[in-house]
Amino acid sequence: MSETLTQQVSTFEQMQEGRPTGPLVRGYEVIIGFETHAQLSTASKIFSRASTAFGAEPNTQACAVDLALPGTLPVMNKGAVERAIKLGLALGSTIAPRSVFARKNYFYPDLPKGYQISQFEIPVVQGGTVSFFLGEEQKSVRLVRAHLEEDAGKSLHEDFIGQSGIDLNRAGTPLLEIVTEPDMRSTAEAVAYARELHKIVTWIGICDGNMQEGSFRCDANVSVRKPGHKLGTRREIKNLNSFKFMQQAIDYEIRWQIEEIEDGRAIQQATVLFDPDTGETRAMRTKEDAADYRYFPDPDLPPLVIAQDWIDRVKAQMPELPRAMAERYVTTHGLSAYDAAQLTQSTAIATYFDAAASTSGAPKLAANWVLGEVAALANRLEVGIDDVAIPVPTALGTLIRRISDGTISHSGAKTAFQEMCIRIEEQFDDLAAFIDGIIETKNLKQMNDTGALDTIIGEVLAKNEKNIAEYRAGKDKAFNALVGQVMKASAGKANPAQVNALLKAKLG
Repeated sequence: MSETLTQQVSTFEQMQEGRPTGPLVRGYEVIIGFETHAQLSTASKIFSRASTAFGAEPNTQACAVDLALPGTLPVMNKGAVERAIKLGLALGSTIAPRSVFARKNYFYPDLPKGYQISQFEIPVVQGGTVSFFLGEEQKSVRLVRAHLEEDAGKSLHEDFIGQSGIDLNRAGTPLLEIVTEPDMRSTAEAVAYARELHKIVTWIGICDGNMQEGSFRCDANVSVRKPGHKLGTRREIKNLNSFKFMQQAIDYEIRWQIEEIEDGRAIQQATVLFDPDTGETRAMRTKEDAADYRYFPDPDLPPLVIAQDWIDRVKAQMPELPRAMAERYVTTHGLSAYDAAQLTQSTAIATYFDAAASTSGAPKLAANWVLGEVAALANRLEVGIDDVAIPVPTALGTLIRRISDGTISHSGAKTAFQEMCIRIEEQFDDLAAFIDGIIETKNLKQMNDTGALDTIIGEVLAKNEKNIAEYRAGKDKAFNALVGQVMKASAGKANPAQVNALLKAKLG
């Protein structure tokens, strides 16, 4: 093991003793670490030219290298390395100038070579952090490493009575295994971390993030301990392929371990699987340690050398990262850090917001609408924000302009937005004319006639002497009641800011 990783292991428990505790579960502190396998978005495999396309007939995308036929040799896929560099840059990691591939030895029917080519002592990506919001609280999880490796094949048990089939299409598919420190202290924090990492790998284009197809699958290492005690024995929940199942599996595992300890039984280190039908985890095998795999350097692959100019070229091609974009939104648009983080949950949301903000000229108002009405509509329809069922961002921006210039109130704008959704397939040449037509047809134009509004206010004041007296006695709620009466009398068409100003002038 390299000196750096040896130091990490030797100081592991000391670091954890100093980490802040999270919410206790029945008096126990929860310790969670993650190992995530992100399938890289290359067209070919990591050491061969066979296709990585999903869904082909079994064993039609496994070449001689993947089948481990005698005389075949692995050849490194440059695209896989570049994707590892991108991840390191995105997470503030150290990209090793020289890393080494090893053979991880174990027998399994879907592993033709009898070993997996992976990285052990010197991984390509070292350290880094993943930061995210849990509610409105910012959290940070430290990474140990991210290393390149090949995937194994797949065993098929359900299609054969009393037998198992082997599909080697997936054998040799390039993976990045991303390993964290055990920094998470609750299920909610663990799921939020996984969502953030999923966002990052899809944002920078190194993984398609399709959890149903296995492109992004997580293993959660879970243990519990009494506060201040040494780390408990962990159990690894393998292949969690949805955020919903991730939450259910970790919650169950926490409860199970606490009950075992409370009943006087010791936790045995093991690999477990989650059964979504029963909502329970079950042990698959006792957990192997690194020594069990008999790692040694792969003699067929030279060290991976990454020069600084290669890193610089990759960096120059990187998109603006979500946290950098969020900081820009805070600085240039005056948004809160929380809202900025929500707007950078995906490239689709950020792109939609940018277009709406640019069209409206009111980025704060645009942010409120994107995170409010637009997000609620997408959730109800169970579609993405860039789906054809969602009004285009320039239409939203035009509607927001009508709020800003006083043409329409916020409540009127919500009515107009609903009408836009109903008429979403309507063809039009002039977007502004389309929005204005809705405002006119629905009679949503705000009252800006000071004389007419002054008359309404006079009538309301004449009928509400009690509220006037309470307001003059210092009760703010009484003023809000008067505003409400004026808005009601104007059928919601009065300009709220104008109502406030005129009422205060009349009340002295």
